[in-house]
Amino acid sequence: MRREIERAVVLLAQKDEQSLEKALELLQGTVFSFSMKVCGQREDAEDTMQEVLVKSLPHLSKFDSARALVVWLYRVARNRCLMSRRRSKFAPEPDLSLDQLMPDKLELELLSKEGPASPESQAIRNQQARQLREAVQKLPSQYRIILVLRDMEGLSDDEVSEITGLRPGNVRVRLHRARLFVRKEMAQQDGQKRRTPAKAAARVRKEAGAATQLPRQASCKAMFAELSNYLDEQLDDSMCAQLEQHIDGCAPCQAFLANLRSTIEQLRTAPADAPRTALAAKLRRDLLSTLSALSF
Repeated sequence: MRREIERAVVLLAQKDEQSLEKALELLQGTVFSFSMKVCGQREDAEDTMQEVLVKSLPHLSKFDSARALVVWLYRVARNRCLMSRRRSKFAPEPDLSLDQLMPDKLELELLSKEGPASPESQAIRNQQARQLREAVQKLPSQYRIILVLRDMEGLSDDEVSEITGLRPGNVRVRLHRARLFVRKEMAQQDGQKRRTPAKAAARVRKEAGAATQLPRQASCKAMFAELSNYLDEQLDDSMCAQLEQHIDGCAPCQAFLANLRSTIEQLRTAPADAPRTALAAKLRRDLLSTLSALSF
């Protein structure tokens, strides 16, 4: 949604009513879409949209930089979403363990045999979009925020760091684990839909064989910790060469990398939710009236 905010900054600078209304429409869509991904409930997302836009009014004329508006707007929306969720959840949220997110030997073998799924109809794509939303909502909020900002909203590591107050290194760690979590959830949902019969699973285990899989487990585990950095081209040349050498000789890891890459692509291309037209239009009218009073 970064492009929408960049367009909004250009429109805000024109200061005529038509441009202002279009800018507000773009900002509405950005805040609502982000809030739906984080909160998961339309009512919460609409409340967040209204509160954030009203709070932003005195400041909009001061933003001549899209980056500054990106960081400010998402930070306010993030805080509002987290406050909304805290009303009903007081227990600390769990950390995601890399060990828990790693696939077992059977899943790796099945992935290497099945190959990547390719949607062949709109119905399948819609089903995958629904599964993706469900998987993202299962993430603990401290991971969900990072994933939504980075992969679904298209922000950079540095911008996510500014919005969340986390160091860039911590952003990378949480992003990777969030991606692995969503990948695992999607794989489990897909497996429930077309579960491998017990006899077929037993045959896969027999074909894989403990002798061929066990020696690679330690090296595979080391590679899994770096896969997001590899896919985002953030590994140094030496580490990148080591990882590629391992993957070239490990068919299960090749299949897992392809599966993770597919998950990230789905996150980045997930359709944005839009607010209800009548509600959004009324809010814009109210905001424009307020802006006129502020001599925007």
